[in-house]
Amino acid sequence: MRKMHKRTAWLIINEFLNSNKFNEINQYLLIAAGSCGIKMNIVTNAECMAYISSNRSGVLLHETLPDFVLFWDKDIRLAKHLELLGLPVFNSSYAIEACDDKRLTHILLQNKNIPMPKTIIAPFTYDNIGYNNLDFLVKAEEELNYPFIIKEAYGSFGQQVYLVTSHEESEERIHKIGARPMLFQEFISMNAGSDLRLQVVGDQVIAAMLRYSVTGDFRANLTLGGKMESYTPDTLQIELACKAAKALQLDFCGVDLLFGDNEEPILCEVNSNAHFKNIYDCTGVNAAIHIMEHILNKIK
Repeated sequence: MRKMHKRTAWLIINEFLNSNKFNEINQYLLIAAGSCGIKMNIVTNAECMAYISSNRSGVLLHETLPDFVLFWDKDIRLAKHLELLGLPVFNSSYAIEACDDKRLTHILLQNKNIPMPKTIIAPFTYDNIGYNNLDFLVKAEEELNYPFIIKEAYGSFGQQVYLVTSHEESEERIHKIGARPMLFQEFISMNAGSDLRLQVVGDQVIAAMLRYSVTGDFRANLTLGGKMESYTPDTLQIELACKAAKALQLDFCGVDLLFGDNEEPILCEVNSNAHFKNIYDCTGVNAAIHIMEHILNKIK
């Protein structure tokens, strides 16, 4: 009997992000790849550095290029380089960058008929200067009113999101953040401390969970002590999550929704490399299998 050909793949991870939480996800992905007939190797972004010269481009890794790359990192320059070498990369460098920078997420989703909180992007400043003039804060205050959210453009697990209730608090928070990019956002007070995470693969929501704080925190993130329960999303919630994923050209992602007036869904964030262990524990749905099957269907 002829042996079945196996697809080959690299699972690109970050060399310097080494914890059980992330290593566990890597194992889920490797096991799912094997069950789908994919020979997948873990390669870090330090092992696979982009090499560019006037007459040759490649990577500093003495290994045959794979059939595709599952890019489980935010090293978007490396992802772009691999794409230019002709490799299918999932998610694409464009999609990863669009989600990693929360300012860019909202810019790209404007005028797409996607409900979002009012958002004001803080002006750019330089690392060696910072914000030596906060006159722009008055404009944000007039538009948003207190309380509102100050959110760093790059962050995970709700740890760079702050609720401010006064001008003094805002000034203090901005000075603490320093020159790091940030945005100001309307505080959605309805059902504060709870949100929905919808796991999207392809054009389908494969699982969903309700997250809620039990400590009075306005954030529902499980890393901050929130709880979770399985949730059946309605048609509007599913359509919103899939529309956002499609607009950002994502093959898979986690979409976080807030509850607005009359429970209508409002988009909060989109995560290109959503940490799916919690939703697996909550719902029993293994996103890794769905991701591998989706990729195989797409590269046929």
